[in-house]
Amino acid sequence: MSQSGVDLAALLCSKLCHDLLSPVGAINNGLELLEDETDPEMRDRCLDLLADSARASADKLKYFRLAFGAAGGFGDDVDPAEAKQLVESLVGDQGKITLGWAVQSGTLPKKAIKILLNLALIAREALVRGGQLDVGAEQGDNGIEVVVRAEGPKIALDDGIRAALEGTLPQSELTARTAAAWMSRELSCENGGDLRVSPDSGTELLLGAIVA
Repeated sequence: MSQSGVDLAALLCSKLCHDLLSPVGAINNGLELLEDETDPEMRDRCLDLLADSARASADKLKYFRLAFGAAGGFGDDVDPAEAKQLVESLVGDQGKITLGWAVQSGTLPKKAIKILLNLALIAREALVRGGQLDVGAEQGDNGIEVVVRAEGPKIALDDGIRAALEGTLPQSELTARTAAAWMSRELSCENGGDLRVSPDSGTELLLGAIVA
């Protein structure tokens, strides 16, 4: 692996650790509360907290395993149903974000699924006040076309992430925050495709990629 590859892997690991810090910390807090709590009702609440935090941690690990890693257990092609379950866990069940799913049936190349998951993660994080997240993918004339659309009261896309998606961010300025966007563009371009991001409108974000 080249030095640039090592650096990217380290940054992706940093993002993974950052995103896992909250649910894992909640598990620790729940265990501490449970140790000292004697009231049956409060103990039940602690157990609920532990279960929710453990589920959130497992969901994030599954997501990052396929989005960032080599994803052992998956072949060169992946059933989009696997990706849909992961995106549903990303969106959550609190009703703040509605998911629209328009991905072709049948398997898709792993590289296309990785791009889809990373773009969905970026769009989800941009929906700071909730809204609609639409994910689509299909075989086109030039390769697999992946489209992710976020719409809500406020879209907040970090300038560094936008620059990484557009290919204008110097590699020397990569951070854990921009690594997923950088990797998505690299995966697209290395496989004969391209990645595009819509202009800043404040309420809508459109991300599109082609993987040949």
